[in-house]
Amino acid sequence: MGALACALAAWSSTVMADEALDSVIGCMRANIPNTVQIKEVELISTDRVGATRTLRGRLYGTREDDRLRAMMKIGSPADLAGAAYLMREKAEGDEMYVYVPALQKVRRITGAGVDGALWGTDISYGDVRQLNNAFTSGRSVLEGGGELGGRKVHHLAVTPDPAEASRFSMVKVWVDQQSCVSLRADFMEGGLVGKRLEIDPASLRQSGTHWYAGEALMTDLKEGTQTRLKVLGLSSDVNLSGRYFNPSTFYLGS
Repeated sequence: MGALACALAAWSSTVMADEALDSVIGCMRANIPNTVQIKEVELISTDRVGATRTLRGRLYGTREDDRLRAMMKIGSPADLAGAAYLMREKAEGDEMYVYVPALQKVRRITGAGVDGALWGTDISYGDVRQLNNAFTSGRSVLEGGGELGGRKVHHLAVTPDPAEASRFSMVKVWVDQQSCVSLRADFMEGGLVGKRLEIDPASLRQSGTHWYAGEALMTDLKEGTQTRLKVLGLSSDVNLSGRYFNPSTFYLGS
């Protein structure tokens, strides 16, 4: 009976842990609007000697069959105007595309290219999903709770899907319990933090029932560089054309 009781207790504990994890992941997913339009997004990159470069553009997002679609198009500076990026979340692996105006060509991002820098910033092609609060691919474990920036948080450890060919062995995520927004993410390379995404809780905003971060900072600790992302005006649950999320048409128009 003792062995049976221990087995039942272990099973019950596992079920409760799984339910708690599902609750956190479910809350994060529910906080992603059916559609979102960011009228202006600003990316300010700072290199290791302190020189900065600012990119401005628009970002569009939607969910299809609960799968995230995100498209970003650059308006300035002039040498990048018209450049666009599309990410389509899929059960069998994400699809990522970039449009290069100088070549007038769409290129698909695959393999190790997913960790490549998005227009020279510290944000990779694969990070766009994380910026949309979707730390859901791979295997997640709920490691407990705590506080961060004076707010109660859940602590997750996410092991990337091997199919992603990510250079990161794990992503440690701190999720705000009130808004279900990720306030911090440490991208681990072995036992070291390679990159860190941080969100100031004071920048949290609401659009309808959804929370979002008005400002985020991505730091590459290995290279000594950083990129600050600012959201300037957001509308959620608006009507968006399907062309924004089609690999053949995402780069056309504004």
